[in-house]
Amino acid sequence: MFELTLLVPEAAVEAVGDALEALEALSVSVEDADAQTPAEQALFGEPGMPPPKEGWQRSRLVALFAEEAQAREAAGLLQLQDFFAGSAVLGIAELPEQDWVRLTQSQFEPVEITPEFWIVPSWHAPPAQAREVIRLDPGLAFGTGTHPTTRMCLRWIATHPVAGRRVLDYGCGSGILAIGAARFGAGEIDAVDIDEAAVQATRDNAVANQALVRAGLPDAATGRYGLVLANILASPLKVLAPLLCAHVDAGGDLVLAGILERQADELRAAYAPWCRLDVADTQEGWVLMTAHF
Repeated sequence: MFELTLLVPEAAVEAVGDALEALEALSVSVEDADAQTPAEQALFGEPGMPPPKEGWQRSRLVALFAEEAQAREAAGLLQLQDFFAGSAVLGIAELPEQDWVRLTQSQFEPVEITPEFWIVPSWHAPPAQAREVIRLDPGLAFGTGTHPTTRMCLRWIATHPVAGRRVLDYGCGSGILAIGAARFGAGEIDAVDIDEAAVQATRDNAVANQALVRAGLPDAATGRYGLVLANILASPLKVLAPLLCAHVDAGGDLVLAGILERQADELRAAYAPWCRLDVADTQEGWVLMTAHF
């Protein structure tokens, strides 16, 4: 494995990155070339949304190639392109042989939801104190239990009466919330998402966890539910207010996540015609908001 490192101005990051992918780079990462210096810049974005910018004023692009000849050919071809003006090749280096699968897996440890409820990758043994376990590996769909919004939703499920309820997981991603509801005895469970890859991921994860979950596109959500869960982001949650509230049965609960602390008042206002939203949990700048109907 060989690593080609480039110094690229912000305006050229997208073009150079696209060119590296076309030249069969196995991966391309973008870093702040001024990191750990007074010139370092912070780029903030919300999970699941596009980054605010493609790169930094001075970005370091690191591309991996299977062969040294590929890395050298890519460097040579890039230097002939007009869009490479102002950029520079910093070097090509061989990476030591590693067990990349084992290295990737080592980055994902079991995640504690409550002392007795854990999310555990398939290659890990559950902690001794775990009484309820969801087996979930990192994949294409959002929701592995590591993000505060997911952990807060699962913690709510684990600490509130869910048994026997009809449940809707709207924007299901990996299906982790639907599977969590199944773990705590929910009745009929629908999990829906606009992304067909997420629907398939939910089906696969439900099978792996022996959870009875019906996954589909949003039109698969029908009627009213005793519990409606939506871990998306504030903007779509505001748009979905009338739809989500219409799915909550009398005496049911609405649980919303993907909301930053500073967005709580916006969500309260958006849902005010149908229900009263309250902050039920907070973690790392995010809030969980709930309403009882």
